[in-house]
Amino acid sequence: MLLELHVRNLALIEQADIEFQKGLNILTGETGAGKSIIIGSINLALGGKASRDSIRQGAENAYIELLFSVEEPDKAEALRALDISPDDSGLVIISRKITASRSTSRVNDETVTSGRLRQITSLLLDIHGQHDHQSLLHRSKHLEILDAYLKDKTQPLKEKIAKEYHKFQETAKRLETFSLDQEQRIREADFCRFEIEEIQGAVLRPGEEEELASEYRRLSHARKIMESLSAVYEAVQGDGVSRAVRELDAVYQYDEEGLSNIKGLLDDLESLLGDAERETAAYMEEMTLDDETFRQIENRLDQIRGLQAKYGGTTEAVLRTLDEKKKRLEELEHYDQIRQKVAEELEQSRNHLESLCLQLHQIRESGCLTLSEKIQQALEDLNFLNVDFSIALTRMDHFAANGFDEAEFKISANPGEPARPLKDVASGGELSRIMLAIKAVLADTDDIPTLIFDEIDTGISGRTAQKVSEKLSLIAKKHQVICITHLPQIAAMADSHYEISKSPKNGRTVTTIRRLDEREIVHELARLLGGAEITDTVLENAREMKKLADKTKMGE
Repeated sequence: MLLELHVRNLALIEQADIEFQKGLNILTGETGAGKSIIIGSINLALGGKASRDSIRQGAENAYIELLFSVEEPDKAEALRALDISPDDSGLVIISRKITASRSTSRVNDETVTSGRLRQITSLLLDIHGQHDHQSLLHRSKHLEILDAYLKDKTQPLKEKIAKEYHKFQETAKRLETFSLDQEQRIREADFCRFEIEEIQGAVLRPGEEEELASEYRRLSHARKIMESLSAVYEAVQGDGVSRAVRELDAVYQYDEEGLSNIKGLLDDLESLLGDAERETAAYMEEMTLDDETFRQIENRLDQIRGLQAKYGGTTEAVLRTLDEKKKRLEELEHYDQIRQKVAEELEQSRNHLESLCLQLHQIRESGCLTLSEKIQQALEDLNFLNVDFSIALTRMDHFAANGFDEAEFKISANPGEPARPLKDVASGGELSRIMLAIKAVLADTDDIPTLIFDEIDTGISGRTAQKVSEKLSLIAKKHQVICITHLPQIAAMADSHYEISKSPKNGRTVTTIRRLDEREIVHELARLLGGAEITDTVLENAREMKKLADKTKMGE
């Protein structure tokens, strides 16, 4: 679960540290206090789009850090599969630093890409905001929800289907290449033979080009090398060092201890110069200025590099091209037989894919009724009266990586009216409640530890708000839930309640957040109930609302 959120220099936040708890965490505050910044900061830490404008004015950078506790062994194993291991205490730290020119994300102090970050965080946390409610308007989301409900049964099949679908596509693409008439095949086959003969005739050897290039470089500078070596030979033949040795020998007996180091160095130097003289002479003796050899190397290099330029840039690439040309020539020479074989492979793949997709369809079909009944019950719990909810499963006219099914949620909220597609009848407030109903149903199968709900109370009030609060409390029994709300019915159900506020500090507006104690919770509920003026009656109503919420949570 999410233990801590640390934010520094983000928008109106100078610094904020929040310790979240198990169960239902509620965040409230005045309009404009910065509630959206809190959820926005979490989104940024999870890899959301960042801009330089998000950095607090006057600061060099913004910084967000999330501290997660990973208690479930299967969750820790899934993270290790992504090369992320919780520390000895089961903790995972996700951070993001945003500057004017770039941003950097880290997991346990290791820099990660946005794509890898999304993989990691999808195992730990799920945010539901207005965008996610709107995703219910797209039918692809409906199939995703159905599969999430049935994931223990659907996931293994979907993996097989994705693999077979890829094979099916590749085979279909290959079959499309068999579209040449006989004249085109003859022409291409002749050209393949020419290219094969050209490459084979060169008898290429890996590493040969590098060896020849080195020899070519040596021979092309042979005269310069000989001139320099002649000067070297003349220099090392000089008697300067020998004379120094003789002069030192003449006086060495008078101070052997003091002169021993100098004598040793001169003896070594004389020996080294002798070695250098012999090596230089040997090299000059072996050095040849053979113009014919030089031309042969030059011509061979031209041949090799010409083939490299034509067939792939390196000798290894040219040899790979040779193999490809041989395969293509064999294909052209046995065109009809191979085309028939590929067509048979495509049909086999199609049949296998059809069988797998049909198995998946049957699993989905059997789950549609159960899931629709559970969602309908959850909707009734959320004050959808006389609701009729169903899931229509239809077959597409083509395969896809997740089967051949399409799913569509249908709903009727009025007696006597037929169920219609969700996108045609649901308002924004209804979409948020429908998403909440779905999350409540999926709570038993969804293994994401932390759920965040933003704008879950859009367009609701009264009895419906009470029902929503009860459903959030129910989900919070199996997940950590973090929810921003402006409704007292929802806030009263909190296990932990946080107030977000803004105030002037040193001539600047600063957003702060703090956890409320019991007395402060009552005052915050009173503010949500009564607005600007908080009377004794409003306070008493707030106390009563909190007591009733606590009784509801205990099942009384």
